[in-house]
Amino acid sequence: MMTGVVHPVPAWVPNEPPVVDWQGHALDCEGCENLALRDTGKCQPGHACVFDRYAKRIDRFFRWNPERANDYLEHPYFEVRAVASRSADVFRLVGLMHDPDETVRLHVALRLPQRLLAELRHDPDREVRIRVAQRLEVNHLIEMADDPDYFVRKLVAERLPIALLPKLARDPDREVRLVVARRLEVPALLALLNDPEVDIRRTLVARLPVGLLAEMARDPAWEVRWELAQRADDALLRRLLLDEEPEVREAARVRLATLETETRHG
Repeated sequence: MMTGVVHPVPAWVPNEPPVVDWQGHALDCEGCENLALRDTGKCQPGHACVFDRYAKRIDRFFRWNPERANDYLEHPYFEVRAVASRSADVFRLVGLMHDPDETVRLHVALRLPQRLLAELRHDPDREVRIRVAQRLEVNHLIEMADDPDYFVRKLVAERLPIALLPKLARDPDREVRLVVARRLEVPALLALLNDPEVDIRRTLVARLPVGLLAEMARDPAWEVRWELAQRADDALLRRLLLDEEPEVREAARVRLATLETETRHG
């Protein structure tokens, strides 16, 4: 808790940026509008100052003086606007939704209420859209399924309701389709049977009902057929005993022996 005692000015730390304003000029504390805060220890040149160029010093200022945040939302330095937006009144953030700097919009996206957050779904910066995709209510996410950035679409795939997920089953990026393969249920899951990525088809083998696995015995990738041998029933395992790949034949032999042992011992 701050007192009325004047705190000593901390010495500049050599490995930190110099104590200058955002334009590189020396700080003039005597003519500063926050001079009274310095006298109470809530503003310390070289450590906590809203007019410093160094973001950490700006952050300390607003952590000590959050009630001043609204006063600096139009400051010409983007770091000041960004840090101030963390403490400013939420209704004041509307004016920063289309700030020219993406760092400011990123901070705003972390605090906006849902009805305003949806307006940032098409922000030009991917980091902003990533935050939107993480926070946006799921019923508003479907529009972001066509986002140009794969990671945004991946987040959408992780959060979309299952009923809307088939839209991303043909996504051009494997990471997005892999999320879809891990979440979709039959029969929609069958849309990925011929996916070009081996890892995605292996995921299908692990998730499809055993009764639907036979079609994958013809998969061109031996890794998929090996995965198949870990779950196949007796009839399918006997087909895999004739597989052209030794690893697949061995996996089928081991599992078939295990099933026969379990059958004998009930």
